[in-house]
Amino acid sequence: MNYSLIDSGDQKKLEQFGKVTLVRPCGQALWKPLLKKWESDASFSREEKEGWTGSLPKDWICELEGLKFKLSGTDFGHIGIFPEHSFLWKAAANEIQPGSRILNLFAYSGAATFALAKAGAEVCHVDASQGMVNWARENAVLNELEDKPIRWIVDDVMKFLKREIRRGRKYDGILLDPPSFGRGAKGEVFKIERDIHALLSLCKELLSERPLFVICSNHTNTMTPIVMGHLLEEVFGKNVDSGELLLKAEKGRDIPTGTYARWRP
Repeated sequence: MNYSLIDSGDQKKLEQFGKVTLVRPCGQALWKPLLKKWESDASFSREEKEGWTGSLPKDWICELEGLKFKLSGTDFGHIGIFPEHSFLWKAAANEIQPGSRILNLFAYSGAATFALAKAGAEVCHVDASQGMVNWARENAVLNELEDKPIRWIVDDVMKFLKREIRRGRKYDGILLDPPSFGRGAKGEVFKIERDIHALLSLCKELLSERPLFVICSNHTNTMTPIVMGHLLEEVFGKNVDSGELLLKAEKGRDIPTGTYARWRP
């Protein structure tokens, strides 16, 4: 029922999510596959609008790091989870104290939200997509976390942060996974190179007097680990570590998919 990166190469990756094996594009995999033959249930291609082919279920359940997720193929080739983020939300959950207030921005299908809620945190889950928040709430039910103190917010992140500052709310930890480009609930445009500094600065204003962490991840080529480390250090101060997000292969080659930076006081 778990995730596995089986093989990669020729700018593709072969993955297993629970009972379903998929082939999807992977621009970083410039090497040759290790396996001579790939077998999969379905594949996704961006060439000539081919999209999904094969026997892709409408939806199915997969477990990752003790959490359950409903997965489903999207028009962009995503399926509802990014396994490379799991080490970040596991590490964050280990720092939670009972009643810690955590803000999860660009929160997607809720993996970090659930890990933190299970650890005893009060979580504010924010995403601009009503459909994605609905999906996350379904995942909360799957994990029997629907009664946990999770605040579900559909909103443009920048506008939400400014309102929270005016309200005087504070958070002990913040996670954010901003897109390269995105639109808010009312068409607001976000561009990471232009807006990342303002975004981080707003987050700083929401930190409590005894913060636990700020963790920022992204999948933008220009936002290298050094760049992200410099940004967090400039806004929050010293004690920043940064690195690459990696899809870990059980055998063979790991795949870099993005960047993270993490600040602790």
